[in-house]
Amino acid sequence: MSEKTNLYRLLPSVDGVLERLFEEPDLAARPRPLLKDLVTEALDHVRAAIRAGEVEQGDLDEAALLSKIIDTVRRRSRPHFRRVVNATGVVIHTNLGRSLLADEAVQAVTEACARYSNLEFDLHTGKRGSRYSHVEEILRRVTGAEAGLVVNNNAAAVLLVLDTLCKGGEVVVSRGELVEIGGSFRIPEVMEKSGALLREVGATNRTHLRDYENAITDETVALLKVHASNYRIIGFTKEVSIPELQEIARPRGLPVIEDLGSGNLFDFAPFAFGYEPTAQEKVAQGADVITFSGDKVLGGPQAGIIVGRAEYIERIKRNPLNRALRIDKMTLAALEATLQLYMDPELARKKVPTIAMMTVPPEELRKKADRLARRLRREVGESAAISLAPGASRVGGGSFPERDLETTLVRVEPAGGLSLEALRDRLLAGDPPLVGRIEDEAFCLDPRTLAEDELSLAAGLVAAAFSGAA
Repeated sequence: MSEKTNLYRLLPSVDGVLERLFEEPDLAARPRPLLKDLVTEALDHVRAAIRAGEVEQGDLDEAALLSKIIDTVRRRSRPHFRRVVNATGVVIHTNLGRSLLADEAVQAVTEACARYSNLEFDLHTGKRGSRYSHVEEILRRVTGAEAGLVVNNNAAAVLLVLDTLCKGGEVVVSRGELVEIGGSFRIPEVMEKSGALLREVGATNRTHLRDYENAITDETVALLKVHASNYRIIGFTKEVSIPELQEIARPRGLPVIEDLGSGNLFDFAPFAFGYEPTAQEKVAQGADVITFSGDKVLGGPQAGIIVGRAEYIERIKRNPLNRALRIDKMTLAALEATLQLYMDPELARKKVPTIAMMTVPPEELRKKADRLARRLRREVGESAAISLAPGASRVGGGSFPERDLETTLVRVEPAGGLSLEALRDRLLAGDPPLVGRIEDEAFCLDPRTLAEDELSLAAGLVAAAFSGAA
């Protein structure tokens, strides 16, 4: 009998490994076919190593081999879409899920998922109702608009508005407002898909009221403004306000539409963020239809919110395209709970995570960074030098693009042979993965985007990365 045959005989059976797996509480609930496939794959990998002469008898100790297979199965059976620890300092991180939901919104989503609901059922009449009624009233109260509607994102909101009000006609828009949003979607392309015809006016940096007025023809169906939420033009600039546009639009029966992009219901002026218009302000200025996102600065779920004059909103609701773009019960539940917090701006500042992270005082971040640094020193020992340094966070999500937020970074500088790139890769392979940033020859963690209960978790993940356990 060959030596390789003897080694093969030392391998446990698939059923034997499965019995051992079912003793692990976190694995026992996983689908048996999935676990069986992963065990078979792991054993095949060991057999391939035996054939290649890479395995000796000592490598096939039963306890050690089972432990290794269990670790492999646990890692491979994790959900592909899963939690990530965000230590980047980017509050609305597009790649990491954008805004976090308030506890109230999370509870509302859980309730909506776990129980039946009155999604499209009128509790007063006992007949079919409208899903939009759950948020329309609170949208009116928070923004001051006559009516409101919600679809699945702001690009969809813009598309639906233009398709309803502008299809086949010309829409006048300033050349300086033809923005590109995330995923390389551009306003002119969205307009083209809606069937509206673009009529550019003005120059990149300056557009006057006369430019709009001179562009209006019998084919004009609307005037459009697009807020530059993800970039800024500074210097010798000029743009036309909503009240000015209404001077020429209302007498002609033309709607004035504004795409706010990253929606905002909170006044950031007291926190030295600079001017950023709110949806309430645009309603008060007289915009007929306003669109904005629910999952950026607003801090709610992904949604495209449309508010404005009732006559236009009712037309938009009746558009058959609306059904293809409608939101589900989870989004409705989360959005209603989030909007309720905005009825008290101070409550929103404390409870909406996006607002809370954006407005946290620098001295609090310094203390938080110090707590994280002390934990890291205890966890990693001599493996790395841990220090604090001033740094900058960002709002992200295309919001406040010119605004750096003062923070205190926790710097991790490996003391041994582990490179910063290798440390980053080990942290990405952790459970859960931790995402930070490499800056000034150190791996940096920004406490702004770490919850208080994530400090010890982050320290443990970094320590595991240095030990090679991640």
